[in-house]
Amino acid sequence: MNLISGIDVSASALNAQKTRLDIVAQNIANAQTTRGPTGGLTSGRPFRLKRSWSTAAVTPRTAACRSRACTWRRSRTIRPPDKRVYDPQHPDADSTGTVTMPNVNLAYEMVDLITATRAYEANLSVVKSAKQMALKALEIGK
Repeated sequence: MNLISGIDVSASALNAQKTRLDIVAQNIANAQTTRGPTGGLTSGRPFRLKRSWSTAAVTPRTAACRSRACTWRRSRTIRPPDKRVYDPQHPDADSTGTVTMPNVNLAYEMVDLITATRAYEANLSVVKSAKQMALKALEIGK
C-alpha cells in the first residue's frame, strides 16, 4: 500500500481549492468596484468576474502508477453583460448618468466560497488520516 500517492492527490486537491478560494475572494472584494486594478478606468469597464475550473491530466510521471492524477486549476474572465445602474452622482458615471457595475453575484460567490471551504476541509482530513495511518504502521513495525 502506497500512502504517498494518496497524500499527493489530496495535496493537489488542496492546492486547487486554495486557488478557487483566492478567485472567489477577489470576486467578492471587487463586487462594487467600478475602476480597474490600476486605479484608472480600464476602457470604461469595471472589474470582470473570474471563474476557476479544473482539468485532470495524466503526465508521463503519473502514467506509470495509474492511481495518481494531477489537477490543474486555471481561471478565466467571464464576460456576461455588466449591470448598468443609473446614478448621476457617482464619480464614474458616464454622460447619461449610468454607471457600469461588475457582473458579480454575491449570493453565488458565497455558495462557491462555502463549497470550496468544505472541499478543502475534506481533503485536509484525508491528509491527516493518511498521516495517522502511516504513524500507526510505523508503530506496528517496531
